Amino acid sequence: MPALDSVMIQCPYCWEMLDISIDPSVEEQEYVEDCQVCCNPILITVLITADGTPQVEARAENE
Repeated sequence: MPALDSVMIQCPYCWEMLDISIDPSVEEQEYVEDCQVCCNPILITVLITADGTPQVEARAENE
């Protein structure tokens, strides 16, 4: 089982920086994770590029 990667994102509600873990073995992902600070739902979209670099987008769930 591959290790999880740690990625920093910014909460679109409270603007706090958050450390999340992503699974680099799944090329495209979209899921909701609650902010660790303000508890609002963040829609997280992950795309693993051909060289294995994660591109992560975090936005408000209701956008």
